[in-house]
Amino acid sequence: MSALKKLVIFLAILVIALPASFAGVVYTKLHKMKIDDGFEMLETNKYKFDDEITNILLVGSDARPGEEQSRSDAMMILTVDRKNNKLKLTSLGRDTYVNIPGHGFQKLTHAYSYGKEKLLIDTIEENFELDIQNYAKVDFISFMDIVDTIGGIEVNILSGELQELNKFIYECYKFDRNHPEPIQYIKKPGTQTLMGYQALSFARIRHNDGTMERDNRQRLVIEAILKKAKTMPVSKYSKLLNAVLPYVTTNMDPADILYLAKDILSIGDLSLETLQFPFHPENEVRLQEAGYVIPYEKYENKLLHNFIFDDKKPTKLDIENADKDWEKSGQKSQYISDPEYSNR
Repeated sequence: MSALKKLVIFLAILVIALPASFAGVVYTKLHKMKIDDGFEMLETNKYKFDDEITNILLVGSDARPGEEQSRSDAMMILTVDRKNNKLKLTSLGRDTYVNIPGHGFQKLTHAYSYGKEKLLIDTIEENFELDIQNYAKVDFISFMDIVDTIGGIEVNILSGELQELNKFIYECYKFDRNHPEPIQYIKKPGTQTLMGYQALSFARIRHNDGTMERDNRQRLVIEAILKKAKTMPVSKYSKLLNAVLPYVTTNMDPADILYLAKDILSIGDLSLETLQFPFHPENEVRLQEAGYVIPYEKYENKLLHNFIFDDKKPTKLDIENADKDWEKSGQKSQYISDPEYSNR
């Protein structure tokens, strides 16, 4: 069962909302965060890059408490675009059918299971032909602690989501070690204030509609966290950092994070422009060996690059025209040997 796209938290809260006056305290606390080394691939520029744009891979592991083996339940690219003064968030479909180095064509999420962050970074860079500069990973528990620390988030619950939301609440409540109140289910649709375990359950809904709707719920949660965090008084930042840091792993040291924070704060209103990639999750197909996968074609890389590097978000017509051109070229799905995939 999928966990949630809990990756948001790292830059969404840890970095974005920090004022310069708090930098000294932040720097001290950041030293408690786990720093990974040996990520030389992040220092090279083998694929498309721009000196004025920083791409950070945010990873959410689906490991429950006590589990060591897991897949990346969520993968997003946070783009800090200093050229156009934009923050962008690209959701990567976990079931995207890609070539994982050394393992052949499989779901993108499997790369993390085989080789953790390093193989996942290699897979994303090689398939999507763009350079990643940094990464951050957050685990399952962090999401709930952050939502609870900021006092909950407001989310609009649709009537069709209510049953699935309540279905996962008990399981998520058991994971929430710090919530003192008795369990509460959501009784009606509409705008609700969700605490950590409830918000986690909402973001995990996946069986009552499609992939696009699931990703949209997760983006709604991210935006709600950002909105609430930006209104927090400075006095609560220390508590927020204490809630986040035990669950964050990154290749960035404290100085790197604060330097990036300065760039983010200079952008302005901190609003996120979002994109879902690849562009045809509605064409999900079942393969005998891989199960349900999301089709992905190489032409989509150009549209992704246009969004990240040229600030041109593809329209529905752009995607349709590019798809037609790719089909006419005779290259469609030629790099995939499975006839069931090619004949979808």
